[in-house]
Amino acid sequence: MIRIIKDSIGKFLNTFRIKKEERLPAIVITLLMAALNVLAVSKFHTAFSKTHQAIWGLFVNKYTVSGFDPITYCVLTEWEPKYEIYRHPLLAYFEYPLYLLNHELTLALNYNAAQVIIAVILVFLASYTWIFLYRILREIIALSRTDALLISLFSYSFGYVMLTFMVPDHFALSMFMLVTCLYVCGKAMQKGRQLKIWQTWIIFFFTAGTTLSNGIKVFLNALFVNGRSFFRPKYLLSGVIVPSLMIWCFAEWEHEEYAAPRERASLSKRIKKGKEERAKHFKNFSDTTSIKDSTAIAKAFDRKMRQIIHAKYVADHKQPWHTHKGKPMGDGKFMKWTDETTSRTDALVENIFGEPIQLHKQHLLEDVLRGRPVVVRYDNALNYVVEGIIILFFIAGIIAGIRSRFLLMALSGVAFDAVIHLGLGFGLNEAFIMTGHWIFIIPIAYGYLFSRMKGIKLMTLRTLLLTLMCFLFAYNITLFISFFSKSCLS
Repeated sequence: MIRIIKDSIGKFLNTFRIKKEERLPAIVITLLMAALNVLAVSKFHTAFSKTHQAIWGLFVNKYTVSGFDPITYCVLTEWEPKYEIYRHPLLAYFEYPLYLLNHELTLALNYNAAQVIIAVILVFLASYTWIFLYRILREIIALSRTDALLISLFSYSFGYVMLTFMVPDHFALSMFMLVTCLYVCGKAMQKGRQLKIWQTWIIFFFTAGTTLSNGIKVFLNALFVNGRSFFRPKYLLSGVIVPSLMIWCFAEWEHEEYAAPRERASLSKRIKKGKEERAKHFKNFSDTTSIKDSTAIAKAFDRKMRQIIHAKYVADHKQPWHTHKGKPMGDGKFMKWTDETTSRTDALVENIFGEPIQLHKQHLLEDVLRGRPVVVRYDNALNYVVEGIIILFFIAGIIAGIRSRFLLMALSGVAFDAVIHLGLGFGLNEAFIMTGHWIFIIPIAYGYLFSRMKGIKLMTLRTLLLTLMCFLFAYNITLFISFFSKSCLS
């Protein structure tokens, strides 16, 4: 048993050993992402490095980068499960060791190092996500070193691939886990091995613990790898049902332990504030009205309050945080996040295949819930030409590799996202912030397209992709510099 454990740990650690052919490009990616993180940190460093402040209000009010949340900074500063628990049940616990580190640094240096710690983690995740993506192209799709390098580097020229690894949200960890899962499952499929129960557990808990819905993708991958064995009682019970129940029960406990008390306290506070405001309004009304009868005063005041409440309701429903959400399909824990009114066509063009790859200059990295229009269009037709070429190659890649079980496995996860975002409209108004959950399918599809090309066709494709990569890097990084070089205090 001890030997098995040692072998398993050894194989796990060996997965993270950087191979000789990966070293130089991995260094390039690491330096690029380190530079971009320095840029991202500098914008908020003066405000966020201070200690002994109203942490939640400070981070949430000042951090405005697209629709990404700075909750991770809050958790590393004052640990508590502050994420939406049913969507991110284990994320705060994954970050607990980082909180302890930041706590010690804060005591020793009187300096909140949350930004710096997260930046280091983001660079690490960015580097290894690229490595595993490169290995998928090189080892599973069997591309040449040149083509695997070109496609993997091309994917990192996408605006929201870079941005995902620059912001303190959960999407960087999600992208890392999803790409890693695809690589592990792809290698098992390649070698004719099945995904073991303990492997499923590890991948599921880290992936679903970060974002619960992504746990479905782990099981879809396991289905493709294990085939009919997936439905054997032992695997289905131990590898699927048990971990799913465990993480859901934990989320229920976590909600009752942390979120429910906050919700009750918040409700009590709102009720108290409402009573105080009503009493204040009643006093002002009583002091200024010409009505003398107390009953008549009460009736007139009730009419006045209904007018005030209605006016506030109308004003609130004109705010971006309401108007830009779209109409939800229901009011449940999950259905309240859906959207049945936002245009799917506009969302596809501008928010799914547009913004994630090429940033929009207008309303640059603004938050939809703070004023950015749901649909922002490019000023230059060139951007749409670039988008069209990228989509065309993407579709061609899917056609080229449609018989590949690995590609079908990768596409199954994207299909799940399509149902959630395009079907149910979950987060459709700001779908670009969820780029990390699916964008890696584009370079994977490109891999199959390249694998079918030879001679002049392959050289033409390489030249065009290299040109697109240079354009995207120059275009997106220029806009990043423009946005992040301005202090949040200015």
